[in-house]
Amino acid sequence: MKPKVSVVRSDGHYDGVSKALSLIEDQVKESLKGRRQVLIKPNFVSTRRQLAATHVDAARAVLDTITKYYSGRLIIGEGPASSSLKEGLVNFGYLELRDEYGVEFVDLNEDDYIEVEGFDSHFRPLRFRISKTAVESDYRVSLAIPKTHDTVIVTLTIKNMVVGSLVDHDKSKVHQGYKGINMNIAKLARYVMPNLGVVDGYVGMEGGGPVSGDPVDLRVAAASLHPISLDAVMTKIMGFDPSEIGYLYHLNRWGFGAINLDEVEVLGVPVGEVMRRFRPHPNYSEMLRWRL
Repeated sequence: MKPKVSVVRSDGHYDGVSKALSLIEDQVKESLKGRRQVLIKPNFVSTRRQLAATHVDAARAVLDTITKYYSGRLIIGEGPASSSLKEGLVNFGYLELRDEYGVEFVDLNEDDYIEVEGFDSHFRPLRFRISKTAVESDYRVSLAIPKTHDTVIVTLTIKNMVVGSLVDHDKSKVHQGYKGINMNIAKLARYVMPNLGVVDGYVGMEGGGPVSGDPVDLRVAAASLHPISLDAVMTKIMGFDPSEIGYLYHLNRWGFGAINLDEVEVLGVPVGEVMRRFRPHPNYSEMLRWRL
């Protein structure tokens, strides 16, 4: 059976995510059965620029869907690259979610951790600290936004979950050249693979992403229980070839998910109707050297 990815037109952060989840709601309901701890991982690569961060209304849409079928422990966790989680929660209006939904907040940079193995730039073993909360949560939701990236071309649900789960300075340590970072993201994804991927593409980012790029009025949202296929679909919508994204290529090659869109069932709006070529990061051609 082909993995299903929902794609919808979006009239707002809440609207789009809600509609995308509604198309796979039966799957989400089934997948939540028996779960004990749900981790929702937004993107706070910047705690000051809203364009670079997941909007709180997208988180509300996810919470409204999940809490229909789940009443256990709910965590919103993130490890911002250059600041504290608290700053992002305050600046982006997330603190209200504690009273609205009873969520807990966990700064993954300050979390207990386990050590896992990745690679350095010469593909020698290198140890990484990864959040224990991220690893031990038995239901992980990666709530991302579609952005170009300065090292791996695009960042979506897989990269959001993997790099955000690395503790503190290990985020920068994952950058081991174009080959190394793509291999590291793919390898580390096996420890924190999202159970549900959601992309709020009401507004995306092109050019100098993932922080300093320009807004894209995309007006699309997407969701899937198959985050690798979801990222492939969104990569195509952004105007890129999924096989050019090194970490997606590796995960596909290792059998973790389909990135050939002929092998994916798209629910809702056809990809071709919402494609919008994002201007790549200026270093785009260099990033393709991960293949060499």
